[in-house]
Amino acid sequence: MKDGCSPQGQCGCCTVWVDGAPRVSCVTPTRRVRGREITTLEGLDTAELWAGALTDSGGSQCGFCTPGIVMRLAGRAAKGEPLDDAGARDALKAHLCRCTGWQTIAEAAVAIGAGARSTAKGDVGAAERRAQLEGGIAQEVGPEVALGAAGFADDTAPADALVALRSATGDWVVAETLTEARRLAAKVQGRRTTAAAEPPLAVPAGDWVRALRTSWVEPAYLETDASWCLPGGDPATPLANGGAFGSKGVSEVDAVARRLADEHRRAVRVLYSREDCVRLGAKRPPLAAGLRADGSGEIVVVRTPGIVDAIALVAPDVVVTEVDRVGPPTSSAIRGAGWVEAAVLAASLSEGPDTVLSPSGAEATAIVREGVIEVRVRCGDPLDETVLRSYCIGAAHMAWSWVTSESLAVDTDGAIGDLTIRSFGIVRAVDTPRIDVVIEPADGTPVNGSDAVFAAVAAATWRHAGHPGVWPVG
Repeated sequence: MKDGCSPQGQCGCCTVWVDGAPRVSCVTPTRRVRGREITTLEGLDTAELWAGALTDSGGSQCGFCTPGIVMRLAGRAAKGEPLDDAGARDALKAHLCRCTGWQTIAEAAVAIGAGARSTAKGDVGAAERRAQLEGGIAQEVGPEVALGAAGFADDTAPADALVALRSATGDWVVAETLTEARRLAAKVQGRRTTAAAEPPLAVPAGDWVRALRTSWVEPAYLETDASWCLPGGDPATPLANGGAFGSKGVSEVDAVARRLADEHRRAVRVLYSREDCVRLGAKRPPLAAGLRADGSGEIVVVRTPGIVDAIALVAPDVVVTEVDRVGPPTSSAIRGAGWVEAAVLAASLSEGPDTVLSPSGAEATAIVREGVIEVRVRCGDPLDETVLRSYCIGAAHMAWSWVTSESLAVDTDGAIGDLTIRSFGIVRAVDTPRIDVVIEPADGTPVNGSDAVFAAVAAATWRHAGHPGVWPVG
């Protein structure tokens, strides 16, 4: 099983059955399961059924979280509990999935509950080309991905590799086992702060018809940074089967793995904890903006290489000023950083519905009504509509969650207070509106469509809330 919170018992990725009941294994002491029956994904006789259903619905993208989700939902089925939409979403309270937006997972559960079995083969090549366009890196698509077999860095390490973790002082400790490395690292698990997140920048002075302030936001990818390397070899990429929404591009773990392997003359696994990801990983840069009715205005943004150029892609006439603020590292490689906020501001000046043309050339329109998000997207040849729909639903959920509830509390010294995966504000399955996606037929070169959806749904969510001046809007 996978480790997404290391270990906080909050992500659900490591779910197994103990005497037939789902449990998160990372916080279950061995003494409590002595003499009891443990079932992992490998021992689940319906695993292939679930893998097929998730592939058919688009309910698995990177595949990191789905092994635990399969165990949870299969446990529900084994107990005779209904596999309807409401039941599936309720079961998913114990899990976190950042990619899919929940809905396609619930659809897979409903299909199994109705007795459906996967029969579609599909064009795997076309599906993977669409997944690469949406995810930003080469990705596998297929039932094996839903079962977690997508070649994640830590899964592929040699069994006898040393384990390296960051210590409480920031140094790397190396040990024979993960348990010993954790003992040597001597970290005390951080928790969630009670302090409220506060946007760090003020809106520039001016006569604005629209103003916006945002905070640091955690990308919250599930697979924590990991790599391994043999002496003199090439380290495993921390990206594996997912692009981490642009936030792993500057991860240090592969370089550290190469250095430590050469020093110890053995294979070395290098692992970030969830807390390491939060403290050291790149965040969405905060900004404050004011816009006039003619679309001109000013944006102040935390200094981030490339962010001015990103904003200029959709708002060339807006004046952008970078400022220094103490806080976590930021990156313009984060999904749509800069240009999405600018596009949302511009869209807010219209009467709606909110339509965004992305830098890739995709067009998306979104409307938020009570209980439903309606999306239309045009992005060239769809290649594979199941994959494209999955990414668009995931992008819609990410946008809804970002605007309504996501932020990080950062104190005046730049330290992050929200250190658990449940403290980032990601909206749960039970609280996510239904997302209806219409893929408009189009010829021509296929381009990324989900980023345009991300921007359009963010704009529509903000409109639905009445365009308040601070995100998250609650």
